[in-house]
Amino acid sequence: MSNPRLKDLRGDSRRTFLRLFGVAAAAYAIDRTRALNWLFDQGGDALAGPASCALTNRSVHIIGGNGSFAWFQLLWPHLDVATSMDPTVAYHSFDVPGLPYNPGGADKPFYYAPEAPWVTNGTPTRPVTAFMSGANETHTQTPTTPAIVSNNATMLAAVASIQRENPCLLPVIGIEPVSFGNALGAPSIATVPSAQGMIELFNSAASQLTLLAQEDKNLYETYYKAIVSLRYAAGRPTWTRHLDTAKTATNLLGRNLSTLLTPTQADLDAYGITALNASTAGASAKQRLTNFGRALITTAKSFKMGLTNSVILGLSPGATSEQTFVDPHVVFDDMSSLKSTVKALGAILDGFYNDLDTKVDPSCSTGKLSQSTILTVHGDTPHTPLQASAWPDATPKNSNWMYVMGGGHLRTGWFGGVHTDGNVDGFDPATGMAVPGKSSNETSTAAGAAVAYAVAKGDMKLVTPFSGNIDIKGIIV
Repeated sequence: MSNPRLKDLRGDSRRTFLRLFGVAAAAYAIDRTRALNWLFDQGGDALAGPASCALTNRSVHIIGGNGSFAWFQLLWPHLDVATSMDPTVAYHSFDVPGLPYNPGGADKPFYYAPEAPWVTNGTPTRPVTAFMSGANETHTQTPTTPAIVSNNATMLAAVASIQRENPCLLPVIGIEPVSFGNALGAPSIATVPSAQGMIELFNSAASQLTLLAQEDKNLYETYYKAIVSLRYAAGRPTWTRHLDTAKTATNLLGRNLSTLLTPTQADLDAYGITALNASTAGASAKQRLTNFGRALITTAKSFKMGLTNSVILGLSPGATSEQTFVDPHVVFDDMSSLKSTVKALGAILDGFYNDLDTKVDPSCSTGKLSQSTILTVHGDTPHTPLQASAWPDATPKNSNWMYVMGGGHLRTGWFGGVHTDGNVDGFDPATGMAVPGKSSNETSTAAGAAVAYAVAKGDMKLVTPFSGNIDIKGIIV
C-alpha cells in the first residue's frame, strides 16, 4: 500500500529523505533491490526513480601523447606562470587577461586562460582540478604514470570496472593508440583507429544482413518488448536498467547507427570545428582537432543512446617530428596560429558539454548527461611551463600533472604546482595542503583514486578495492 506522505515529498525534503533512507538501508544491511522495491511500493516511481539512477558516472579520458598534452596548460596554466607577466615563459595571453579564480575554503586557486572552456561571465560553470601526478614520459603516445590508482590498477581500467555497476553494450571504447592497463573486474576494451571507426563499431551486421526490411526490424523489436513487458518486475525500478539495456540491444539489432552517430554540420558548427577550419590555425592543428572534435560529437551521441560508459581518446596521434601541433616545440614562433589553436581546443570542450547539457541521461530520466560525465586529461609531457622558446620537453623536477573536471565530487584548483623559480610543490591528499619538493610521482595514486571517486559518485566503497586505504579526504568533496 502506498504512503501519500512519501508521494508528496518535494525538493530538499525529497533529497534529504533519499539520502537518509540510503544510509539506513545500508546500516540494516538491506540490499539495494529490496530497498528500491520498498520505495517504489510506498512512494511510486517519482520517489524510486531518482534513487534508481545509475550508481556511477560516465567518463571521457583525453590522452595527449608525444607532447600534445602541452596544449592544455595554455588553457589551464600554473598560477605563477600565468601571473608572472614574463614574456619568456610558456604562456600566450598576457595581453588579454584570463580569470584568476580563488573560491576559498578547501578549494585551491586556479587560473583560466581567456580561451578556457566552462567559464561564463567571469565564473567557472564546471570548475577544474589539477593534480600534480606522475613523471615526465617524453615521447610516448601511451603514458602510464600520471594515471594509476595503485601499483596493481591503472586509473582507466579501475574506472571502467567501477562503471560496470551501470550495464551497457560496450563498457569502454578506446580510439588508438591507447594503453588501458589492468584492474580487478575491468571489462574488455573495444579499440578503433579513429572517430569514424567508432561509428563503424556500431554498424549492426544484423541490420545489414538479417533484418533487411524495415517491417521486419520493427516487428522484431515490438515482439521482444511485448514479451519483456509481461514480466511482473518490468515496471519496478530494480529491473529498469537491466531491461533498458536489453531493449536497447534489441533496438540496435535492427538498425544501422552510422547516420545517428555521424556528426552533422550543425554539430561541427556548435563544437567550433567550422570556425577552426576558417581560422589561422596550422594545417596539422586543423586536421587533428577536427578528428578530436568529431570523436567527442560521436561520444555525446553514444552516451545519449546508452551505448557505452567510457571513451578514451588521443588528442593527437602522430610523430614527434610534427612540431606545430603533435609535439609543439615551435608554436610560440607564430602567435596568431597558436591563439587560434588554443581557442579551438577550448571551443571543442565547451561544445561537448553544451551538447551533453541538451541530452537526458538514459540511465536517469531526471538528469542531463552533462551532470553525469567526468572528464580527465593527462599525457606524456606537458612541456616546461618556464620557457616558450623551442618549448622544451623537460619539466622542472621531471614533473607531470593531470586535469580533471570532477562533476562536483572533487576539490577544485591546483593541488601542487610549478613555480617560476623552478621549484615544484606536491600535495598531501589527506589535507589538500601543498608540500614543497614532494615529487609528482608520489601523488599519482591519490590523483587516480580521486578520479575513481568522482566516477563512483562519491562512493568510496567502490574505490577502495583498487586504491586500498589511501586517505584522499583533502581532495574530494
